[in-house]
Amino acid sequence: MATSAVGPGFLTQTAVFTGQLGASFGFAILCSVLLDLAAQLTVWRVLVAAGRPAGPLADAVLPGLGRVLAWAVVLGGLAFNVGNVAGAGLGLQALVGLPVPAGAALSAALAVALFLLPNAGRAMDRFAAAAGFVMLALIALVAVAARPPLAEAALRTVLPLRVDPLAVVTIVGGTVGGYITFAGAHRLLDAGARGPAAVPGATRAAALGVGVASLVRVGLFLAALGVVAGGAQLDPANPPAAVFRLALGAPGGRLFGLLMWAAAVTSVVGSAYTSASFLGGVLPAAARRPRAAVVAFVVLSAAVFLAVGRPVRALVLAGAVNGWVLPLGLAAVLLAARRPALVGGYRHPAWLAAAGAGTAAVMAGLALWTARTAFLAR
Repeated sequence: MATSAVGPGFLTQTAVFTGQLGASFGFAILCSVLLDLAAQLTVWRVLVAAGRPAGPLADAVLPGLGRVLAWAVVLGGLAFNVGNVAGAGLGLQALVGLPVPAGAALSAALAVALFLLPNAGRAMDRFAAAAGFVMLALIALVAVAARPPLAEAALRTVLPLRVDPLAVVTIVGGTVGGYITFAGAHRLLDAGARGPAAVPGATRAAALGVGVASLVRVGLFLAALGVVAGGAQLDPANPPAAVFRLALGAPGGRLFGLLMWAAAVTSVVGSAYTSASFLGGVLPAAARRPRAAVVAFVVLSAAVFLAVGRPVRALVLAGAVNGWVLPLGLAAVLLAARRPALVGGYRHPAWLAAAGAGTAAVMAGLALWTARTAFLAR
């Protein structure tokens, strides 16, 4: 879940909002962590207690809802995965000078090879853990080098000079939105964690996933804050890359390439795995051959990028679709939690249900606002 969340968009959002809000962006991060926890603890606990993926569980709540949710996740995940493949190509270009198309194709081939291994699930887990460690180490390095004003960051995290609700909901969507909402829970189900007895383990795993993603966010925030506090301006064409170059000099560009590649390729893996887990609920062939479905998803994502480049319109459409995935999925999960027969007698805490419902309402409001803005822009 954590390495799926930390993708090219995640890195860019963090740098951009730090440049706009300065130390006050810490408050947005704090709010987002609370919303992230409400969403992930709700989804992971209920899905594991029910022992079912999100699609079939949503269908049990309301016939047809699971199919709608599945196609929203698959289409949104495919469009964003094209961007992830592009990000992997850009990362290898910055790291070793490889042309972007070649780097994208090589990264996609690595993801496919990972899923073709005899024990693909364990290989995916180990790859994600190793890449997550690399990302945390690189972020820590640049954060220390940038020498951020820690006292100011701590103060404005609780007493911000400026509050931007859009920043909060944007980074919540970037951390637990779209397919990421279900990535970790579906992996736990695949690993055999099912039933009410598995809920404590799911709780710890969800908290760890949100914690790791938040550590990366905080580290990049501090690095960017140190750069902008010194009077530098971030390059609007690639804000996170500018943070690395300004903090570390010439080597920073190559290190950013490594970070971008690790973030992008793990997001390719996470998006393909989670989207295929939903695809199996609507296409019998995908259910019969899940590994082939994952590989086909990666290959299709890479083919679209190599054929037409980064499809901006598709990415915009995916943003609109993914905006509905979190509130729709959360609503289905919360309704399922109220039916003991679906969740094996598990009782969802009232406070967590309220927090999950609040998160769903906030994200639904943003989705409506985004749709209205897009319609008026036409």
